[in-house]
Amino acid sequence: MQEGHNLASDTLKIALIKTSESGTYNATTTNYSDVTGNSDEASGSNYSAGGVNSGTVTVTTDQTGNRAYVDIADTTFSNVTTSAQGCLIYNSTNGNKAIAVIAFGGSGISASSGDLTIQFPAVGTNGANAIIRIE
Repeated sequence: MQEGHNLASDTLKIALIKTSESGTYNATTTNYSDVTGNSDEASGSNYSAGGVNSGTVTVTTDQTGNRAYVDIADTTFSNVTTSAQGCLIYNSTNGNKAIAVIAFGGSGISASSGDLTIQFPAVGTNGANAIIRIE
């Protein structure tokens, strides 16, 4: 975790990481430039460098359970031809700092002249399934 994130109001973006990437993306990834520095951002028809703004972000705090969790609405890359092994959620308001790296698993995801949607899990009871949860 890095200081300076206001997930409820900052602009969060999602950039796709190409298949057969050369870098390693995990908890040590600190910035969107980690992906671009390795030339690992996905490309293709109608995919723009930097990705897209995330879906609506909702931050919930539960004082009795001493937890906070984040819900991100499903996010769509419209009418693209591209493939990706994962994605980076980053804060474009705060110096493009990385928030989370998500691996899609298997052979990744792709779209051919269609919509590519990243479907985030429903948060569940007390944020049990949230993409970001802090206790």
